[in-house]
Amino acid sequence: MSSSGKLGLWPVVAIGVGGMVGGGIFAVLGLAVQLAHGGTPLAFAIAGGVALLTAYSYVKLSLAYPGRGGTVTFLNRAFGANYLTGTLNVLLWLSYIVMLSLYSYAFGSYGATFLPDRWQGLGAHLLTSAAIVLIAGLNVLSATIIGRAENWIVGLKIAILALFVGVGAFGIDSSSLAPTAWAPLLQVAAGGMIIFLAYEGFELIANTADDVADPHRTLPRAFFIAVGFVVVLYVAVAAVTVGNLSVDSIVAAKDFALAEAAKPFLGQAGFTMIAIAAMLSTASAINATLYGSARLSYSIVRAHELPQALGRRLWGRDIEGLLITAGITLVVANTLDLGSIATIGSAGFLIIFAAVNAASAVRSRDVASRAWLSWVAAAACVVALGALIWQTAPDDAQNLWVLLGLVGLAAGIEAVFRLTERAELRLE
Repeated sequence: MSSSGKLGLWPVVAIGVGGMVGGGIFAVLGLAVQLAHGGTPLAFAIAGGVALLTAYSYVKLSLAYPGRGGTVTFLNRAFGANYLTGTLNVLLWLSYIVMLSLYSYAFGSYGATFLPDRWQGLGAHLLTSAAIVLIAGLNVLSATIIGRAENWIVGLKIAILALFVGVGAFGIDSSSLAPTAWAPLLQVAAGGMIIFLAYEGFELIANTADDVADPHRTLPRAFFIAVGFVVVLYVAVAAVTVGNLSVDSIVAAKDFALAEAAKPFLGQAGFTMIAIAAMLSTASAINATLYGSARLSYSIVRAHELPQALGRRLWGRDIEGLLITAGITLVVANTLDLGSIATIGSAGFLIIFAAVNAASAVRSRDVASRAWLSWVAAAACVVALGALIWQTAPDDAQNLWVLLGLVGLAAGIEAVFRLTERAELRLE
């Protein structure tokens, strides 16, 4: 915090890093290895490149349209508050629900490793549900225990991942990372896109624009330092994982792959340490994302793109959106598997980020951006989405139908809302 009470560079960087290293790396590492094999570090680097390109658009839009609305504001200012932007904003809210489901699923998977084998299946579902219900309850009661501990949890998980990389680097088998051990290049790229949601969270920096000291200097540095640091961290974690454990072993333990990867050089104590870190990390991510998605739904309501019920007050507070979000998350997290959750979550954010990049390009004169660079970023998101669909369609067609269902649901919600709103206006 600066002397003026505004946020300085490093607190803003911490918001971005904390948003990204929330739980995604603990949840999706096994999926990336299943697709990319020895090319997993490259897969994370490719996904990171798309995130870095998109960060440029977020920098320009944040400086031009500062405020807590973030992505919702950017899309509405660039394209107007119409059916398309309404659908995109609803899709953003649904994608946050998918992220919540991923974090909850990971919490349950890592927690279940402490249970006897015969109880792990049921235990994972019970722990997944308990995490959602208890943390939603904390938010309803205005408890801020997890929120107050957030900085400590972020520091702890970074420290544990650094220990994982630092110790594990000495045992890497370089042949496991050689190009001969990679999956085909297009499959490596697709692996990076399926786990793209591990980079979701850097856009939270945009919501701090009003509270940042010297934003024109601080925001660009914060965005690129945060994303750049996380890219390096993820590539290093992926290299240590693949370099110390066979692909078959990682895939067999894909729901808790990072903990399993610590065993060869840290033993059972390392497995336990990573599992505990994963549970703490995903719990804090559930808390932050649940709170953020509830605020997001409120912002969309204020933009007249969602029903007023999501912004209605209960017990004198704006929590109905939070309760609805938590309820939907319970269903998704206990119904879909990890691959489906990761696929539709990554696809949802790639669509949203493509739109944000297009917003920066369309409004390049107003936001002082290089239109060509924003169009390149938008194209990168579209190509990434294409690689994801290409990989998903032949082997996991059901995931593609779930993705289409998610987009269709967003469009349907917005259409029903607009028709209902028009009918109400005519009655008045």
